[in-house]
Amino acid sequence: MTRQPEFGLWVNTIAMRFPSISKPQAVGLALWSFGMILAHSCSLSAVADALSSLLGQSFNTMRERLRDTYREADAKAGKRRAELDVTLCWAPWLAWILDGWKGNQLAVAIDATSLGRRFAVLVISVVYRGCAVPVAWKVLRANEKHPWKPEWLALLKQFKGLDGLDGHCAGG
Repeated sequence: MTRQPEFGLWVNTIAMRFPSISKPQAVGLALWSFGMILAHSCSLSAVADALSSLLGQSFNTMRERLRDTYREADAKAGKRRAELDVTLCWAPWLAWILDGWKGNQLAVAIDATSLGRRFAVLVISVVYRGCAVPVAWKVLRANEKHPWKPEWLALLKQFKGLDGLDGHCAGG
């Protein structure tokens, strides 16, 4: 698939860091993350353009491979297609962030953002070098009354018992 050994190493790193996802899903996440760095953008078109020439595939082929990463299983071609459950990535993602963490305190930001009148997004982020790095989220319909506290608690519960987390939380 690739003439770029760096990309192959990145796929292996993603597969190692997210052991609960399949190899094709790891390739999809590797394509997106590698491509966003190359393109300096997270736009589907920009990422597909950056990767297509690098990996020797047409723009349309690369765009479809990237889209398959986030499509529902029924929207994909083939018999053994699976949907990527991003919730399986949250704890390993935070563990990866903490792997290189210096110090014994961790700043966590909890934010609710509305996307017009359609959605409310509840996001838990780790503050790292002045940036909020999302580690878990929940998308809710904005026009429906819904208690948020149970949603926040469910998001936080995803990290309960994560190795090394207690050592990074004040009072932990």
